Amino acid sequence: MTDLPTVSLALDNQLCFKLYAASRAVTRAYKPMLDQLGLTYPQYVVMLVLWEWHDTPALQPTVKALGERLMLDSGTLTPLLKRLEQLELVTRRRSARDEREVHLSLSEAGVQLRDRAHGLKTRLLCDRGIDLNQADALRDGLDQLLAQLKDLSSQAPTGPAAH
Repeated sequence: MTDLPTVSLALDNQLCFKLYAASRAVTRAYKPMLDQLGLTYPQYVVMLVLWEWHDTPALQPTVKALGERLMLDSGTLTPLLKRLEQLELVTRRRSARDEREVHLSLSEAGVQLRDRAHGLKTRLLCDRGIDLNQADALRDGLDQLLAQLKDLSSQAPTGPAAH
């Protein structure tokens, strides 16, 4: 008879590990292409949002809004944005209305970089023979999982008594 607690704790049975390993593998696969753009993966995801906002301006293109979109805190975003500003891809400006609010925009070089970045995802998947429909279905499933986990985390009490 198989010991149920042992099986349930096996690494290969952990969704969290599979997500972690897949995330690292995708980031590694993107690296050579991003090196050509002079970006790290975290900088790339910041640029993805800024390119999105450039096409359809966000109501508040701020560091706070970016943090909410990427689910990152300002302590993580600030060094990324500072480096992107040093690369002359992004500009940061304090709001005249509220100095605590930092507005973001793309520089001309940041806008032009989008043309070089266009098609990275398709190249990554096609080069590895990954079916685009399967990748889209996986993304949709992960969207659902993320939404459910966000719902649970906003409802659940914290601390040891919660379990």
